[in-house]
Amino acid sequence: MAFFDGFEEFDIAAAGTTIHGRRGGSGPPVLLLHGIPETHLMWREVAPRLAEEYTVVATDLRGYGDSGKPPSTPDHEPYSMRAIGRDQLEVMAALGFDRFAVAGHDRGARCAYRLALDHPEAVERLAVMDVVPVGAAYDRADRDFSLAYWQWSFLAAPEPVPERFLDAAPANLVEHMLDAWTAVPGAVPADVRAEYVAKFRDPATVHAVCEEFRASATLDFEHDEADRGQRTIKCPVLVLWAEHGEVAQLYDDPLEVWREWAGDVRGGPIAAGHFIPEESPRDTTQRLLAFLNHG
Repeated sequence: MAFFDGFEEFDIAAAGTTIHGRRGGSGPPVLLLHGIPETHLMWREVAPRLAEEYTVVATDLRGYGDSGKPPSTPDHEPYSMRAIGRDQLEVMAALGFDRFAVAGHDRGARCAYRLALDHPEAVERLAVMDVVPVGAAYDRADRDFSLAYWQWSFLAAPEPVPERFLDAAPANLVEHMLDAWTAVPGAVPADVRAEYVAKFRDPATVHAVCEEFRASATLDFEHDEADRGQRTIKCPVLVLWAEHGEVAQLYDDPLEVWREWAGDVRGGPIAAGHFIPEESPRDTTQRLLAFLNHG
């Protein structure tokens, strides 16, 4: 798309599926990972600026966008963040990068921190946006959490309940998320919204996304619990959260939550709703550049 002028498009085989994305720029590698209900298009305002100093790789996560939607299993393992992270590791290796920085938003942030825990030799710096670790989130879950993060229960409901609702009216989910979680009017323009909705019109995408949320409540939580107190994130971590989002409302100090998982943690709020890179691209880019430049 015109947003990624100068970027090359790719489809790379990884772990029984294919990962779609774009690559641009030159310099040290940075991997950008998106959240729900988006694709790599969410980085459209951030990636070109980063590409002036870095090699930027922006992908669609397994199950999303134009990446593959492989069959799942009863335990949902193909859609665990461990499996999704392996895809990204293979993509970066195929592009010639054994060590790289990674920045993720929402679901992409969950993939990013699991990648940093599982493959510390590969992740040089980690930026996570508007999340706390899934284990910490469930540990602190209460009535407010349940209402704020309704999608965690709805999308993780047994197959085929959420799939049938979403297949009947996929735009309802996408438009509601973009409207309810955004604080900056016009941050997601009509053509970008249409692209996000179009991807959710594919029943395979809907099923894959539901499987990912089912894996979150089971395997991802179990993986976090197994690591708690045993493994930490070894690289520097930048934590950004939306000033007008649920993380700010639910957690007194997100940095303290992350310090249970990493020794080098810094960051703070950004004046935006949940979709930080789309609502505040300039501030997001500046924070990322300062972090990547070891500021």
